[in-house]
Amino acid sequence: MNRTADGWTSGLVGVIIFSGSLPATRVAVGGFSPAFLTSARAVVAALLGAALLADLGSLAVVALGVVIGFPLLTALALRHVTSAHSIVFIGLLPLATALFGVLRGGERPKPAFWLFSVVGALSVAGFASWHAGEVSPTGDLLMAAAVALCGLGYAEGATLSRRLGGWQVISWALLLSLPVMATLALLTMPETLAGIAPAAWTGLAYVSVFSMLVGFVFWYRGLALGGIAGVGQLQLLQPFLGLMLAGLLLHEPIAPSMVAVAALVAFCVVGAKRFA
Repeated sequence: MNRTADGWTSGLVGVIIFSGSLPATRVAVGGFSPAFLTSARAVVAALLGAALLADLGSLAVVALGVVIGFPLLTALALRHVTSAHSIVFIGLLPLATALFGVLRGGERPKPAFWLFSVVGALSVAGFASWHAGEVSPTGDLLMAAAVALCGLGYAEGATLSRRLGGWQVISWALLLSLPVMATLALLTMPETLAGIAPAAWTGLAYVSVFSMLVGFVFWYRGLALGGIAGVGQLQLLQPFLGLMLAGLLLHEPIAPSMVAVAALVAFCVVGAKRFA
């Protein structure tokens, strides 16, 4: 079929589809107001258009891993274990990211990289275990699942970022998960917002804007440009940076052992970067 015939055929299909618009609108206004119908049709079409504009399967993996899976599973796990105990598993996240970087991103780090990566992971896990408190099998299983999903989401998102860009990937992933998350938010919203402290609103604002969006813009760009396995090792520093912030902002004590282990972890990050 030549281009002219193809154009006429496509135009005819479009007109056939459009011809049903007014009858469908007539039926719809029997149950919905014109304003709601106009806005709702745009929202539904936008969500479907978002799915068509990008790699739906890969974006679904990103959304499942970092938008839904990791936050939900860690929140459930922290009902059974302490935050200190959870750091044991966060210390394994760079290793999980590197493994999925090999499987999904096609990367091939040198053998020495895995040595530094394992030593760094064991250093963080060992430090956290020393301060972990009691063990909960349920909490451990939830944290292990969270780390696996997050590592997969990081690697998949970084691979997509090479084609789409970091901010595009997380934006599409958030948009893809919006219907589910908006419904869940409405169903679980507190009955009243009057008694919620300003600190809670501040925390919600931070995790919403920075943890869920701005951080991923930089993170996916870094993984895409610097390599999933190598840049992923920077996560080894996250527990110690978090503890330092807790000391500065919440005036929690910083133990000398934390400084020593942080120095060892930094050495492992440098070594992993060298051989990634």
